[in-house]
Amino acid sequence: MRPNSLPCIAGLLLTAGLFMPALAGAAEAPDAATLGDRLANAGLSLALDYTGEAAANPSGGLRQGSAYAGQIHAGVDADLERILGLDATVLHAALTQRHGRNLAADAIGNNTSVQEVYGLQNLHLLALTLEKKLLDGRVDMEAGRMVANASFLNGPLYCHFQTNAICGNPVFVNHVSNYTSAPGSSWAGRIKVGLTDTVYAHVGAYEANPRDQSPTGHGLHFSTDGATGVVVPFELGYAPGGQASTQPGHYQVGGWYDSSTYADPLNDAAGRPSVLTGQPGVTERGRWGAFGRFDQVVWRSSANPARTLSVLGVAMASVSGRAVEDRYYALGVVQTGLFEGRDQDTLGFVVTDQQFSDLTLARIAAARASVGSTVAPARHQVMMELAYGMQVTRSVRLSPNLQYIINPDVTGHPFTRDNPQDAVVVGLKFTVDVADILGLAPRHRP
Repeated sequence: MRPNSLPCIAGLLLTAGLFMPALAGAAEAPDAATLGDRLANAGLSLALDYTGEAAANPSGGLRQGSAYAGQIHAGVDADLERILGLDATVLHAALTQRHGRNLAADAIGNNTSVQEVYGLQNLHLLALTLEKKLLDGRVDMEAGRMVANASFLNGPLYCHFQTNAICGNPVFVNHVSNYTSAPGSSWAGRIKVGLTDTVYAHVGAYEANPRDQSPTGHGLHFSTDGATGVVVPFELGYAPGGQASTQPGHYQVGGWYDSSTYADPLNDAAGRPSVLTGQPGVTERGRWGAFGRFDQVVWRSSANPARTLSVLGVAMASVSGRAVEDRYYALGVVQTGLFEGRDQDTLGFVVTDQQFSDLTLARIAAARASVGSTVAPARHQVMMELAYGMQVTRSVRLSPNLQYIINPDVTGHPFTRDNPQDAVVVGLKFTVDVADILGLAPRHRP
């Protein structure tokens, strides 16, 4: 057992210990469909699941290879109104354990993983927060240890795909700011206010701390030592028709401000290319970005409402600061219920386009010139994925996928003399809801 695993395990045991009385009450509850139902009636909802992602590139990239990455996720939501009488208050706690290799770094050479569960490959505290709702739910507040992409810049369609270009959140924001994504939690708070039945405003503040994103971090560094600033995401959202709409959609415009420090992508403190001198990039501080995005159900079967066709789109841009990338686009489509009797199966296609900045291109050009190459690096990296999601059982889902990368970037391999060939990636994503298999997930909501 790794030493840094101990605080996470201790935190999980402490959380479980706080709610042993509720567990005891659940055991004495009247018979229900599952233990999960009895726990839910007592105020506890448990999660335990496993996600595995395999990928291989039979052609293209720097070389051919294969890799596997996986994630164990365990969590509990405790309804403190049921347990302690605290009105509209919920405690969220979750851990992840990630393992495996990253095909993008090992063989393709690009900066965006084709396995979205790769990153911070250790046992990590994902969330430990209190959420409070006021005014009949029109105000939603949350604070504690959490990640920004749990509440901002995610979407219901994104993780039908395996590529990290879109699943989790659009990857652009991670490349141009210290935005926090799962599982790298830090101290944070957010507030969401429903302005009307269909319009809301949402803003958060998330500690930016390199310690929490390091390979040895575990998320239980409860001091703010090492923090360099905060990332503030904000958005104005519109949900036409509300939750009861037969063709729901979500539309957001907003941005983020990152007050924290970062390394200049081109020059060191002496104004020379850091890729040649071996010195760190000169320290910069403060940068802005903006986005607009949507997802919309555009068709629903009148005979079978579970069968739908949805579209999604994202546009993001760097507004200020010394950025690695200038802008990002994504466009996708997801069909749910392709065949009668397969209502939960999905077929999706998504394409993303990342445009690299002049600073990034100058860095690669300087590195190549030092080894006698005059080949210009590509400005755009386009990533595509076609994925079929098959609900094998209630608890098991398989998602074979085919990915294609045009102009895999070499930001992590700047001294390559030529641009990598376009890469074909064959992938397989699967998820297993262990809590459901063990009867720990509720079948009937209280």
